[in-house]
Amino acid sequence: MKTVSIAEELKNNSYPGRGIIIGRTPDGKKAVTAYFIMGRSENSRNRVFVEEGEGIRTQAFDPAKLEDPSLIIYAPVRVLGNKTIVTNGDQTDTIYEGMDRQMTFEQSLRSREFEPDAPNYTPRISGILHIEDGGYNYALSILKSNDGNPDSCHRYTYAYEKPVAGEGHFIHTYMHDGNPLPSFEGEPKKIEIPDSLDEFVATLWENLNPDNKVSLFVRYIDIATRETQTKIINKNK
Repeated sequence: MKTVSIAEELKNNSYPGRGIIIGRTPDGKKAVTAYFIMGRSENSRNRVFVEEGEGIRTQAFDPAKLEDPSLIIYAPVRVLGNKTIVTNGDQTDTIYEGMDRQMTFEQSLRSREFEPDAPNYTPRISGILHIEDGGYNYALSILKSNDGNPDSCHRYTYAYEKPVAGEGHFIHTYMHDGNPLPSFEGEPKKIEIPDSLDEFVATLWENLNPDNKVSLFVRYIDIATRETQTKIINKNK
């Protein structure tokens, strides 16, 4: 698969929606994940990321302006032992609870489908990072409607064993802006991951559409020690 520039992917797409990146640093020492949210409506833009335990949650920036919280207030990141779960909705909790009962990542998601936000039927995208005994692997999932047909759900899981140093994969909810919004198509895109957390944060934030970007989370995890470095940027301050 061809490696694409994450800067160009973001710069040339005014509305990829919500996106997940998982990968490994070039020195091979750190597992990496990033999650961003965007919004077109006032309700979607009225959000910030806040830390909650080892993970994060979304929160209304101005509670007085919060309308329907059902699809915009959730915990995008949770940590279960040596696993870090990253998703674009409350399926984070579904995966956490399922894996806590010894179910697999895929099995945990069997009870979920795409979001019930007709006519977009936003895909549910999810990722899992697993660090154990100095080893590292990850997977990405997308649950999407069958070309906008709400009666049919397509499920795709992409597992990456022994990830290559300096490489990552990027999946997002929408191909581009539109009405209705067209769901992501194809495999997650292969991108380069830098050693520097600050460099990666800057690349992502500076290339997300300035009108539509809302919040960004990036975490680097030392594979040997499991120590973490995390950075959050919120457009609303």
